[in-house]
Amino acid sequence: MAVPTTMDPGSWLVKHLENEDGDLLREMIKTFAEALMSAEAQAICGAGYGEVSAERANSRNGYRVREFDTRAGTIELAVPKLRKDSYYPGWLLTPRRRAEQALTQVVAQCYIEGVSTRRVDDIVRAMGIDGISKSQVSEMAKSLDVQVEAFRSRPLDAGPYTYVWLDALTQKVREGGRIVNVAVVVATGVNANGNREVLGMDVITTEDGAGWLAFLRSLVARGLSGVQLVISDSHEGLKQAIASVLPGASWQRCRTHAMRNLLTRVPKASQSMVATLVRTIFEQPDSEQVWAQHARVVEQIQALFPDAATMLVDMAPDLLAFTAFPVEHWTAIRSNNPQERLNKELRRRTDVVGIFPNRAAVIRLVGAVLAEQHDEWAVARRYMSAETLTKARMRVIDADPQEVIPHELTEAV
Repeated sequence: MAVPTTMDPGSWLVKHLENEDGDLLREMIKTFAEALMSAEAQAICGAGYGEVSAERANSRNGYRVREFDTRAGTIELAVPKLRKDSYYPGWLLTPRRRAEQALTQVVAQCYIEGVSTRRVDDIVRAMGIDGISKSQVSEMAKSLDVQVEAFRSRPLDAGPYTYVWLDALTQKVREGGRIVNVAVVVATGVNANGNREVLGMDVITTEDGAGWLAFLRSLVARGLSGVQLVISDSHEGLKQAIASVLPGASWQRCRTHAMRNLLTRVPKASQSMVATLVRTIFEQPDSEQVWAQHARVVEQIQALFPDAATMLVDMAPDLLAFTAFPVEHWTAIRSNNPQERLNKELRRRTDVVGIFPNRAAVIRLVGAVLAEQHDEWAVARRYMSAETLTKARMRVIDADPQEVIPHELTEAV
């Protein structure tokens, strides 16, 4: 136990330097912290340790051991006890949390990076700490909640956001004593400067129209405006929510999802050939040639795969909506690949967890990863130029996309 000492600091240092088995940094932290606690307890008592004084208001009553995890390892601190009331060094120790903030940040970052609890335990043991449990990791990760909430509720004031991508991924959560699937909905966009942003995320019970409607309304309430094109899959509830909340915005069907749906109408042996033909539609240099190539592809596959040809015709207005926008943006907006890459990274991090204990844990981890990605995009090269974005906003887009479909396309099937 720690007791007041009159040892000269120089002699104390020499003593510990001579002790090859001792950890000098850990001992210095322990001695310094206990000296400060002793001085504070002395001030509360009104007299020094063992001192007889008429001004004494309290007296010592031994010590209690409290473990304190630091970057130098786990330190056993002797915290003074008082006969009346109690003493607790709130400036040093936080109730029910024995780790210092620096260690908390290390564990929280490991959590964001998708490091398993076992590996986190190995990391803290390498730092000289006695180990860490799953519950302690979760408790430390809660330090991210304030940052994540600030990120999710920030105003969207960098608009107009000409292009917006929407997607969802499923996660498993424990609720009511059973494991259920929830949908994590994510929105990204391009701001007025041409940089990508993570606009928001939320957890909804099911990926239906009501969930998407509430999510999009929350984005608009935070300042989302100027949306000209929304890129997403063909979920019917999502399409209705976009039409309701973002009137005037065009909808681009995700090319990746559309291709998967189309190939279900084609025998496995011919899927590669059909996929190659369809890809040629998107490799044309201008709008007219894109539509002309679409008509040729429909004609080529009509005889062999009529169902696929019909589906390709039906998808045309939404699948080729990108042709109404500047050619410089076609690569970015005609597919959902950027969003798919982001989802892949999210899955890499969440797969380590497997089953989340509650929805708050999902928001904590996914929100922290998205905030990290948002910061990286803010300092990265611009995704689109401000000049071409202005050009995109100045274009007059027909209210009825059917009017731009070539007549021969409507006669192809």
